[in-house]
This record gives sequence, C-alpha cells and structure tokens, in this order.
Amino acid sequence: MSECEELVFVRFASQPSRLKLLRCVAREAACLAGLNEEATQALILAVNEACMNIMQHAYAMDPRGKIELRAIRERGALVLQLRDYANHVDTGNVRSRDLSDIRPGGLGVHLIDSLMDECGFLEPPSDGGNLYQMKKYIE
Repeated sequence: MSECEELVFVRFASQPSRLKLLRCVAREAACLAGLNEEATQALILAVNEACMNIMQHAYAMDPRGKIELRAIRERGALVLQLRDYANHVDTGNVRSRDLSDIRPGGLGVHLIDSLMDECGFLEPPSDGGNLYQMKKYIE
C-alpha cells in the first residue's frame, strides 16, 4: 500500500437532505480504510456535524453552497477534508460554548473534537473558502 491514497472525492449541495448520502460515502470510506465499527460510527457522526456546521454557519442555510469531501488513507489513519466556498472563517472564533450552559445546540465543535483523533482548520485555499481536516486513527 502506498503512503497516501485518495479513497473518494465528492462535491455536494449545502442541503440537509444530502447528509444521508454523505454519511453513506463516509461509511464506505471508513470501510475501505479499515476502521472498526466504533471508529466508523464516530467518524460518520463527526462528518455529519461538521457539514451541518458548514451549512448553518458558513452558508446560512443557502442551498446553493457547495461542500467538498475528500477521504484519504494515510499510513495508520483516515483523513477527511471538508472544503466550502463561503467567506473565510476566523478560526479564533470557532469554539464550543461552555458545557455548563445547558440549552439546545452549540456543541458541534466539542462533539467533533471528542470523536476525532485530530481536527482543525488548514490554511485557506488560495481561491477562497475554508478547509477543515479531521483524522481518525486506524486500530
């Protein structure tokens, strides 16, 4: 096996109705990479949450937005990159609210951080948008 292998690249509309398809793609990528079921479920939940954050916060639920998912198998890990074409995000303002603040919503960042082994924004693409990367180690 090579050091790095792209498993899938897909672009989809920023619409909640597309999340089921996205979860299926994430599951298949996890299977190809050799993740166990527990890690696969964590990955699917994290990808779903990250895409919902893009839809809500980057695109303000505008269905014309585009999101790209790239899944790459690296030595010992599955790497997922999510790209949008929205305005640049000030990554210093992206954080979960305090867990003691009990109310609906607002915990997506905390959830993603707890489900993935590594995650964070990468250098923004030169042609605009944002690039977020999540990594799950393969047991």
